[in-house]
Amino acid sequence: MNAKKWVLSLPVIVLILAALLAGFNYVTDPFGAFGDRFMQWFSYDETNNPRAAKISYLEQHHDEYDSYFLGCSSTSSLPTESFNEMLNARFYNMIMYGADMKDCEKIANYLIDNYTVKNLVLNVYLDNGLTYDDESNKLTHSLHYKTDPDMSALSYYSRFLLADPRYGYQKLVNKKKDTLMPQSFDVFDEQTGAYDKRVRDVEPIGSTADYLNAYPVFTNYPNHEPLHLYKTEACMQSVAAIRKVCEENGVNLIVLTAPVYTDYYKNFYDEDITNFYESLAKVTDYWNFSSSSVSSEPRFFYDSTHFRNNIGEMMATRIAEKEYPDFTPAITAIPSDFGTYVTSDTPHDYFTQRPAPRTDNDTAVKVPILTWHQLTEEVSGSATISPEAFRKQIQALSDAGCNAISLEQLRDYVYNGTPLPENPIVLTFDDGYLSNYADAFPVLKEYNMKATIFAIGVSIGKDTYKDTDHAMTPHFGAAEMQEMVDSGLISIQSHTYDMHQWPPFEDGNDRVRETLAQLPGESDADYEAAVRADIQQSQQAIEPITGEKVNALSYPEGAYGTLTMDALRSQGIELTFTTQPGVNAVVQGLPQTLYSMHRITMTEDTNMDEFLAELAK
Repeated sequence: MNAKKWVLSLPVIVLILAALLAGFNYVTDPFGAFGDRFMQWFSYDETNNPRAAKISYLEQHHDEYDSYFLGCSSTSSLPTESFNEMLNARFYNMIMYGADMKDCEKIANYLIDNYTVKNLVLNVYLDNGLTYDDESNKLTHSLHYKTDPDMSALSYYSRFLLADPRYGYQKLVNKKKDTLMPQSFDVFDEQTGAYDKRVRDVEPIGSTADYLNAYPVFTNYPNHEPLHLYKTEACMQSVAAIRKVCEENGVNLIVLTAPVYTDYYKNFYDEDITNFYESLAKVTDYWNFSSSSVSSEPRFFYDSTHFRNNIGEMMATRIAEKEYPDFTPAITAIPSDFGTYVTSDTPHDYFTQRPAPRTDNDTAVKVPILTWHQLTEEVSGSATISPEAFRKQIQALSDAGCNAISLEQLRDYVYNGTPLPENPIVLTFDDGYLSNYADAFPVLKEYNMKATIFAIGVSIGKDTYKDTDHAMTPHFGAAEMQEMVDSGLISIQSHTYDMHQWPPFEDGNDRVRETLAQLPGESDADYEAAVRADIQQSQQAIEPITGEKVNALSYPEGAYGTLTMDALRSQGIELTFTTQPGVNAVVQGLPQTLYSMHRITMTEDTNMDEFLAELAK
């Protein structure tokens, strides 16, 4: 080809390549700019650019919603279900990481102009005084052109059509890696618009020391010179504009300020912080959750600006107490200083206050949990203990002033703030052996000690292994269960229905489930379905007999994973127990401290003097 023909063909080649690039980006649509018509993977798109992808999602689903949360990433922890119930609404969360108040103003205008909007909950975060109208990255932080009057459709679509194809390629690669649980490339829940926190929501949480070791971010404040909140005035102008458009269109506007971790304030000047919250009060009434005793408890947060979902539940509860008294809250264990309704009449000195640091003694209680299995004269290994040794252990606990509490008492302390007795301790038994009734129950009655027995559902009332003639250690039946529960001392909970199988007796079964662990090669979806089905069977086997809710489970052999916990939580299991030794720290208002709790196995050789001395430390 001569030079002239090459020059003439070059524009054609460029056009062809550009068309191929545009076609590839349109089909893969890694930012959801075009409505993700082919892959329909909005959780991925929203992770790349929630500002654009959420509008594309709403164009297809806006008739499913009539109310919206709006704000930066801390907005994600506002509970959709609770606000739906409170306001008789259908909320969608427009949370955008790094969102400034100009973004919120433009999106609020778009939602109200184009969709049915009954309620708008606006989260004004302290960082909104730091940046304003900032589009730091035209791909990841740009608004959808339909929400931005300053952007043309041509400018918007061209930037995504001609974007680096590696974004689209990575979406294809990650699609093959996608699992049932969220990963770093798909952190959003498509249906609610919030972060998908199924992993965060089941994280075991222990002592403050353990938590700070796992989350070192809380030990590093401040990490730079204090910053000025130069954009406070501009931020408040946008809040005022949002308030005005809501008033003009009959939209119920709730403004709030989300909790801020106490030490995060050290990143700003005190006078700027005071000015920010006081300036907001001059613009609109609002619920101030930014600073309270909650702010000084790191276990309520998982980084400097994000807090756990149960704090969102507490926020909903506090709002409902004033405005929606018919609402039934999920959590009532709320510090008295959490949540203040602020108006223009609120005195200046209120805005200068900072919460005093609090310690474990304020909201946390150390609770040892002990466990036994079978009582027998033929002691062999840690799973058996003689009735004589068991009696001595219970007597020693009683003499030491230990108060054996029920799991319901433990739950009520965490969820509702109901006080616990001094020296609380939890007694548990695994498997549901007949000896728990015949030998342990009389001793517990004698010393007025409460206990929980985790029964294997399929073995209730059996002395032969399920569907076989294989003899096994007898398990108590319905009559014994009823008698123990009627005493008011014993609760029967789950050790699974049939996920603690015994391989030698599983004739011909090549998929034996000895524990709740996922089987090799088992898909996430199949595994979660199997766990849910098993727990339903366990609840159906126990609840009609006892008349009590099965909401607790001990993991057979201590085996579990994130999928396990997510499946259990979806079936109403609120307390779970491992075989890992240690003493638990349960925190009022933080239900996750009831997950994967440690237990101390009591054996024939346990030295009670040494044991009690260790507990007293």
